Amino acid sequence: MIFSIGHPLRIARAGFVLSRAGLFRDVDIAALPPAARLPFGLAKSLAKRATGPDLLPAAISRLGPSYVKLGQFLATRPDVVGVEVARRLEALQDHMAPFGQEEAVKVIEGAFNRKIDEIFIAFGPPVAAASIAQVHRARVRDKRGERDVAVKVIRPGIERRFRRDLSDMYYAARIGEHWFPDTKRLKSVEVVDILARTVKMEMDFRLEAAAASEFAENTEKENDFRVPRVDWDRTEKEVLTAEWIDGISLSDTEALAASGFDLTDLGRTVIQSFLRHAVRDGFFHADMHQGNLFVDREGRLTAVDFGIMGRLGLKERRFLAEIIYGFITRNYQRVAEVHFEAGYVPGYHRVEDFAQAIRAIGEPIHARTADEISMARVLTLLFEITALFDMTTRTELVMLQKTMVVVEGVARRLDPKLDMWSTAEPVVGGWLRENLGPIGRIGDAKRGIDALAQFAANLPAVLLQTEKIITQIESMSEEGFELSEGVLAKIGEAQARGARLGHIALWALVIILGVFLLRFGWHH
Repeated sequence: MIFSIGHPLRIARAGFVLSRAGLFRDVDIAALPPAARLPFGLAKSLAKRATGPDLLPAAISRLGPSYVKLGQFLATRPDVVGVEVARRLEALQDHMAPFGQEEAVKVIEGAFNRKIDEIFIAFGPPVAAASIAQVHRARVRDKRGERDVAVKVIRPGIERRFRRDLSDMYYAARIGEHWFPDTKRLKSVEVVDILARTVKMEMDFRLEAAAASEFAENTEKENDFRVPRVDWDRTEKEVLTAEWIDGISLSDTEALAASGFDLTDLGRTVIQSFLRHAVRDGFFHADMHQGNLFVDREGRLTAVDFGIMGRLGLKERRFLAEIIYGFITRNYQRVAEVHFEAGYVPGYHRVEDFAQAIRAIGEPIHARTADEISMARVLTLLFEITALFDMTTRTELVMLQKTMVVVEGVARRLDPKLDMWSTAEPVVGGWLRENLGPIGRIGDAKRGIDALAQFAANLPAVLLQTEKIITQIESMSEEGFELSEGVLAKIGEAQARGARLGHIALWALVIILGVFLLRFGWHH
């Protein structure tokens, strides 16, 4: 890790800002390792008195876009920051002041190596801005005629800013794990690794365009949902161009009602569309807040901004569908069994005990009226219960649960009396009947036959490779193991430089290989 004097200074500033916002207010000092008690005690003492709205989201926004992204990511990781902090982080909104028109033009011209007038016949001011990019309305002319498009432009200097902030985060994570070994269970370095990969992908708009394209293919036959078409000729790493959507934002309920749209139907469409994409396709929009959802002139729900998408494998989709359907039908035993069959809950726990804990979640729900039932709340409570039974956190399922919280909030704003269970049943129940019934069993059998055929096709190559390895090991055990002059020279250089760790590592490798070969030679 390369050290910079800027690391501790910037981390200290971030720590101060977050401490003032009360991030560490609820930390139990007595439960911390002795070395950590003083700094966390100081952090607690800096917290402002909580007299109004939560200060944490605003404090993170003040630290910059990297910390906003970190906060949004940690909102999906209650196993790392705790349930309460994760809940507070859900309020983070990715809104930033727009950058100048001239800067946007410069980015576009640099991306295409062409003048802006050669790409667009009109290019308007920004209509929305976030941490990584902002969106402009523009107009193009091609063989299909003239049309309006939405142009997403990366924020100048954002990659350099993220690199610096991520370097600070790595520094803080590694220092924390070095001085406070108990914190290794939080896997803070791994968290920064995942954030770095996520941000790297988000800043390449070609990948977002590909996600939008895949999402559009999945939903092209739906009558109540659509995805804007990507303009690949005007899309590069730093610029994404797509069809402009003339619609009403789902946040403007008065305009929707005035235009004659049925808000109750729209609320149902929001829930069913999300569940269809998650359960049927295993590929869902993971940032479905009101600002990313519109209703077009034909009454179709239209999504934008595909920088954050979630994926579920077939195993996870069956798991999700069976859980939801189990709660709908009050089959708590089946909900428990699904957790064990998926391998999420260790086998040393009893299925009956787990089913009893799940009943404690489900029964109070059925005693409430339809408008009081929250599917997102059910999943939240379920994850809390599963933690008591040592269930390993599944990041993709936590992302789905967090998205469901947002989706349900959007739907409830459209229809406060929305019945979540009756809305979900046609999608979830229908998928289960199709995939776990006779047709689904035929599909499973076909997938098994395909896997077996693939294995059989690869078997000759595997056997040939195995034979080569065995022949090499036998030859080495008979003729002995020799160090090449190059290896000896490198060992000598390592010794001369006094690189103690490298020296030990090289000779440890030699010794391990030697012991391995001696054992092989002895048995041979």
